[in-house]
Amino acid sequence: MKIENEIKFIMPSLSVNEGTARAAVSSFIIQADPTVEELSDIRTAVSEAVTNSIVHGYRGTSGKIEITVRILAGREIYIKIKDSGCGIKDIEQAMEPLFTTAPEEERSGLGFSVMESFMDRLNVRSTVGKGTTVTMRKRLSIHGD
Repeated sequence: MKIENEIKFIMPSLSVNEGTARAAVSSFIIQADPTVEELSDIRTAVSEAVTNSIVHGYRGTSGKIEITVRILAGREIYIKIKDSGCGIKDIEQAMEPLFTTAPEEERSGLGFSVMESFMDRLNVRSTVGKGTTVTMRKRLSIHGD
């Protein structure tokens, strides 16, 4: 995995920062010349991952969200979103469509499904009491393909 460029940033788990994360990631990957659809897909996946950290990971408390974005050789985008929140007890169950740990907040339970549908690869690692790390990858098309 040859890294052509990389950015890392840490932000507080405030809901207003979901848009900031989306904008920062978009601004960085624009140099790889994604299509409008690819950029939209990545923005949506980032929004879902950051929202999950804020709503489910920290559950009304506060903490930090660490985001790493890499542009890899072969026009591949790598994104890692990590929190130090409560963690996920059962990752398999959490990834099922419509499962949510916050039904009282009218959450749809589609976050991981959305991330999976917009990215080529999704990996979730979590330890209860220590946090969750979501890594996603998307290979960008070559314009004209």
